[in-house]
Amino acid sequence: MKKSRKSTFFIVCALILLFAASSVLGIRTQYGDIVTTRVKGVQDIRLGIDIQGGVDVTFKPSDNYDASEDQLSAATEVIKARLTSLNINDSEVYSDSKSDRVIVRFPWQAGEKNFDPEAAVKELGETAELTFRKGEETETDASGNKIPKGEIVLNGADVKSAKNGQQYDQDKGKYVYAVILKLTEEGRKKFSAATGELAGTSTPMSIWMDNIEISAPTVSSQIDSDEATITGSFTYDSSKALADKISSGALPFKMDTTSFKTISPTMGAGSLDAMILAGIISFCCIAVYMMILYRLPGFVAVIGLIGQVTGSLAAVSGWFPFMPSSTLTIPGIAGIILAVGMGVDANIITGERIKEELASGKSLDSALRVAYKRAFAAIFDGNITMIIVAVILMGAFGVPSSLWAKVFHFLFFAFGATTEGVIYSFGYTLVVGIALNFLMGVFCSRLMLTSLAKFKPFKNKKLYGGKTK
Repeated sequence: MKKSRKSTFFIVCALILLFAASSVLGIRTQYGDIVTTRVKGVQDIRLGIDIQGGVDVTFKPSDNYDASEDQLSAATEVIKARLTSLNINDSEVYSDSKSDRVIVRFPWQAGEKNFDPEAAVKELGETAELTFRKGEETETDASGNKIPKGEIVLNGADVKSAKNGQQYDQDKGKYVYAVILKLTEEGRKKFSAATGELAGTSTPMSIWMDNIEISAPTVSSQIDSDEATITGSFTYDSSKALADKISSGALPFKMDTTSFKTISPTMGAGSLDAMILAGIISFCCIAVYMMILYRLPGFVAVIGLIGQVTGSLAAVSGWFPFMPSSTLTIPGIAGIILAVGMGVDANIITGERIKEELASGKSLDSALRVAYKRAFAAIFDGNITMIIVAVILMGAFGVPSSLWAKVFHFLFFAFGATTEGVIYSFGYTLVVGIALNFLMGVFCSRLMLTSLAKFKPFKNKKLYGGKTK
């Protein structure tokens, strides 16, 4: 048991350093000329407009359609939701009712291979109307385009949510990508009635996105379920793109792009390298200060801070599979810095408490145990207050589809989502940083320090700020 406790420091330290290295450098594999990103690093972070610049695009209704103010507002909300589905949080979307225009600005990264701004603009302006129809009949409109003619069974209003996933295809004998729809109660009734009518017939139920047929499966039996599945020749990316379009809803009218241009960064122009250098120098100064003032606890605290900082970057880049990538803005960087400050504060509280317990005459093991226990209350109070403020900011200034916007809807329904990009980015990095502070600065630091205290060379109280007789 003692040997396992002694090895705890090396295990935890190695895990933190490996995590830090992978979150900064990322992991890539290369086969010929094809490079595949296995784990995202800092080079995969999408930078905000204020740091890297972005795209400015103006939409207008097609065919000189005269959109009402309510329709323009609805189009604005749909575009915001679509930007969120593309993991773009730092965006500006607003409408001009006098000239029937919707103006959109969002960030992009020039060297990013997986993001095509022109394709994103095209996707933003698509109407994306989902319909389930009886049969595959079409007709030709005045422009010569084929449009579906069959009776509509379901439309986007009958869909509660959509997500991509995998489903086993018995005909192909393997799992294939699909789009899984969660229907409303009214949608379930319509779907049940339609599948009951078409069951056992040769008439398929065709599925359309705008005027493009996605699939046309035949119905073997009535389906009385609130879940429907769309299958076809999907890849992961195409199934996710379709699910995102369905979830964000359809635009109230078709839109054309009237202008498309890139915009230059503002506050961050030419200063990103300076910010990175300043951050490295500041972290080194903090590390030296902590180790001089608190010695061994300070050294352990620095390892925890490395894990906290790189963990915050990993949460933005998309390193964690359960967390989508986000956009890093200057306010987002401020959130990381504030969280690091809270982490340093937590380690100072613990270091001072260890000194006090040693000064009272306690043994080293007892002093460490009591110090961490008593320091936690003060650390918890300070950090939980910051978390509450951060989640309220995310609820007030997040897009309506975000988790915290839904939680605090009863507080902020009066004015809705505004300036969600910069404020949301600040709240997001602050919440992540403080959560990592509890993990790295409290839990992991305690494991490492109590493990080191088992080694004979590290039993000297001077190494912990105490005095020996």
